[in-house]
Amino acid sequence: MSQSKGLVVLAYSGGLDTSCILVWLKEQGYDVIAYLANIGQDENFEEARKKALSLGAKKVYIEDISQEFVEEFIWPAVQANAIYEDRYLLGTALARPCIARKQMEIAQKEGAQYVSHGATGKGNDQIRFELTYYALCPKIKVIAPWRLPEFYSRFRGRSDLMEFAKKHGIPVPVTPSNPWSMDENLMHISYEAGILENPKNQAPPGLYTKTSDPVVAPDTPDILEIEFKKGVPIKVTNVSEATTRQSALELFLYLNEIAGKHGVGRIDIVENRFIGMKSRGIYETPAGTILYHAHLDIEAFTMDREVRRVKQGLALKFAELVYNGFWYSPECVYIRRCIAQSQDFVDGKVRVSVFKGQVYILNRESCRSLYNEELVSMDVQGNYEPSDATGFININSLRLKEYHRLQGKVNSAQN
Repeated sequence: MSQSKGLVVLAYSGGLDTSCILVWLKEQGYDVIAYLANIGQDENFEEARKKALSLGAKKVYIEDISQEFVEEFIWPAVQANAIYEDRYLLGTALARPCIARKQMEIAQKEGAQYVSHGATGKGNDQIRFELTYYALCPKIKVIAPWRLPEFYSRFRGRSDLMEFAKKHGIPVPVTPSNPWSMDENLMHISYEAGILENPKNQAPPGLYTKTSDPVVAPDTPDILEIEFKKGVPIKVTNVSEATTRQSALELFLYLNEIAGKHGVGRIDIVENRFIGMKSRGIYETPAGTILYHAHLDIEAFTMDREVRRVKQGLALKFAELVYNGFWYSPECVYIRRCIAQSQDFVDGKVRVSVFKGQVYILNRESCRSLYNEELVSMDVQGNYEPSDATGFININSLRLKEYHRLQGKVNSAQN
């Protein structure tokens, strides 16, 4: 019997790609531990465990990391109002460092010399996984099959994988799967590749799984009151039903349910991958969309204008770093700390209506509010002298007057 090349912990999903990779790694002489992260996806975990063991995995870890995903990754993104290229709420990008962190813990616990994943050589996920690996364990060795010529020359497409699977007794679907790729966690689900690679192709009606079609969504809205403490949601009350949710995971799952029922959270975009190409993706982010709008409102209500301007710049950089895989970089750690400090006074409640694919802000209240009703009133003068505005306008107009005076002088000389 040949000597093992070493022990590798594989980020395993139970699907065709990683099942074939598991067998291929064993074929190359490695001992394999399969690691499956439960991060809220619709998955039969026991079946996946049995499958991995039947394919020769030395051991299988199935870790439920849903709660830490919400508290340690989603909540900082909510505080930041993190959004990539104005639309994408970073569901996959936030999940990858959470998954990879646990994978590294298992690798270190088991004394594995290698880690592996099934991310393609063209996408963002290979970067997100591996930058996390190297940040947490600089000496780790990574096996990325889809970047190895001996692998991608052998498996040029799904048909090659299917043939390999049949040859090695890997269970495969009797019928072809959906003609696109899907990735799910409790924050969102993404759809890309296949027929979606042509941006002219409209998403088929049966594609969406987390949200109802807004056209057939209920004709009565759900009214929700969301309470924030330091920019983190701590309580959701359904005013329509007089029910509440308070624990982080329970609260987030409930918002997913309500938003999904009303068709909230769908986007279809072309985005810029870090590696340098544009890609088309369709996303459903139900709870994240509600929280984005609600947090944006309570933050504007409670945060000083100039602090918020600085924070908005940090949030743009934070979203870019997260998308590009730099969660554990020193600059991202620093920005998270700055954003967290900016949230010290972001306390209060926002009431929203969730209806027909939209989130409508109804009202807000906070003991930390910087809104002075008397000061802003058109009926009460308050502690404000209107005549002071004359000087304010004169000072601000000085620059404009000088610019246009000099432009007029130059134009006259040229004529």
